[in-house]
Amino acid sequence: MANVLNVENLTKSYGDRLLFGDVTFGVNEGDKIGIVAHNGSGKSTMLKILAGAEGPDSGSVVFCNGLRVGYLPQDPVFAAGATVIEAALDNDDPVAAIVRRYSYALATGNSVECDAAVHDMDMASAWDYEDRLRQLLSRFGFTDFSAPVEKLSGGQKKRLAIARVVISAPDFIILDEPTNHLDITTIEWLENYLKRSRATLLMVTHDRYFLDRVCNKIIELDDKSIFEVVGNYDMYLRRRAERIEAMAAEVARLRNTLRKEQEWMSRQPQARAGKAKFRIDNFYDLKERARNVHTERSIRLDAVSSRIGSKIFEAEGVCKRFGDKIILDDFTYTFAPGEKVGIVGVNGVGKSTFIKLLQGLIPADAGHWNVGETVRFGYYSQDGISFDDNKKVIDAITEIAEDINLGEGQRVAPMQYLQRFLFTPADQQKYIHTLSGGERCRLHLATVLMRQPNFLILDEPTNDLDIVTLGILEEYIAEFKGCTIVVSHDRYFLDNIVDHLFVMEGNGVIKDFPGNYSDYRLFIDAQAKEEASKNESANKTQSVRTQRERPVKMTFKERKEFEELEKEIEALTEEKKALEEFFATGAADSADEFNAKSQRYAAIGDILDEKELRWLELSEKL
Repeated sequence: MANVLNVENLTKSYGDRLLFGDVTFGVNEGDKIGIVAHNGSGKSTMLKILAGAEGPDSGSVVFCNGLRVGYLPQDPVFAAGATVIEAALDNDDPVAAIVRRYSYALATGNSVECDAAVHDMDMASAWDYEDRLRQLLSRFGFTDFSAPVEKLSGGQKKRLAIARVVISAPDFIILDEPTNHLDITTIEWLENYLKRSRATLLMVTHDRYFLDRVCNKIIELDDKSIFEVVGNYDMYLRRRAERIEAMAAEVARLRNTLRKEQEWMSRQPQARAGKAKFRIDNFYDLKERARNVHTERSIRLDAVSSRIGSKIFEAEGVCKRFGDKIILDDFTYTFAPGEKVGIVGVNGVGKSTFIKLLQGLIPADAGHWNVGETVRFGYYSQDGISFDDNKKVIDAITEIAEDINLGEGQRVAPMQYLQRFLFTPADQQKYIHTLSGGERCRLHLATVLMRQPNFLILDEPTNDLDIVTLGILEEYIAEFKGCTIVVSHDRYFLDNIVDHLFVMEGNGVIKDFPGNYSDYRLFIDAQAKEEASKNESANKTQSVRTQRERPVKMTFKERKEFEELEKEIEALTEEKKALEEFFATGAADSADEFNAKSQRYAAIGDILDEKELRWLELSEKL
């Protein structure tokens, strides 16, 4: 395979913080690569450098000549005042530029520019470009193409940015968290598109199903270096486990050797006076290696919660609407202890509004909630933390509590507590505005769990948390004794933690499905197949009925035959008429001539009967 991207000795730091150093790797044509790492490791920064949106401290990024690159940033930016259709056309595709000029010429009414634009549209065969773009935008849920981008939600902006990349049909696609803020239906569409696409792909995502089903190579950014694994995400997990096991064995070996050498070095100088100098040098080298060896960092979450009574939470006839949009319609439900519910539905159906209603953050139009006296909510909002960005991480936690109860008599200081969430003492002195998106989410999660909630409500917790943190959070929820409600588009996360689903179908309809998301997907697919089978059977029945009711149309060959028959019948009829006149006048010169014409007359009669019968058969198909 041809090499399409070479990255050599790439280094990037912010101040005294090194994100990655001397990173080198290559990308071959057709590769579909996923980049994984802890939050704050520099994943998004690396993609920005590769896309040319930011420069490295050192190193080089070289793409193959003529390669068309499409880039989806984590937070898309659009031109001020642009409409949906204008923003979608604002890409590097030369055909899009021609369509933009044509649209501008039409808007200004300049006849000269219009003529030139029409010529360019003809030459580039661009007339169907905008039609295809409108179809794609419709597929992504856009109906008003003239709507200003400024009024779109975060999810709509992400879908618009994806459409802008897809329509340009790049050879190389760079995606930064493409599944964030997307509903599951759109994620599955994008997943299928990327699997079928022949474009080379490099992406950062925390969506483990997405990685597993799309990628054929994983690059892990760890300890300021990279590790490559050929295979999907499942293969990466196996190779990573092997690497961690090997590192642990190396650490144990080094410590054992170092202990022995330390004992030797601790003896009286005269005891080792005659020893080789290289052994002394080797000791210091060994000590340095043991100090620098990489060990796996992991979040520690203890699944503690305050006591919860027998009465948890009840909803009785709750209704809510905004204008014509119905969110809840006579919703009634009683939560049981330890229940774990996932909420799914397309974007805009009201999932976040539902959990805000549940907590009383938004008033209901009718009905009421009965909340148990012992219920203590822990709410992780997709809107993130509301701390002062100019505060330090440690100060933000200390303001909430200077002594944190971990349950069973165990109490820790804020500094110790933050270390459980991978905030080193140096990280704790950072100002919040300097944190990456994932680090901010990790801090937000820390503030939620430190209050020991017994009813946990998580609204899109997977958007910016790294894969390792998600795995730890899944284990926490599995051991959590209280109730949990999760709004998420992460299918892997839902499969691992929920007992059942609330499926919000719109217009206030909520269906309770017993099972996780994969169970629900199988159920939906089975229903779709059954419906398709019914439709196919009905179509076949209708087709047979139609064939019976409607004559079969002529083929091209039969139509030509029909036209020839008409000419032949006309000629034979004329010949027969001439023979009849001949017989009437008795103008035969000889008996032989009369006999010959008599035989011809009889033959014409037989031929005419045959051809007229065939003509009748064909005429029924007209």
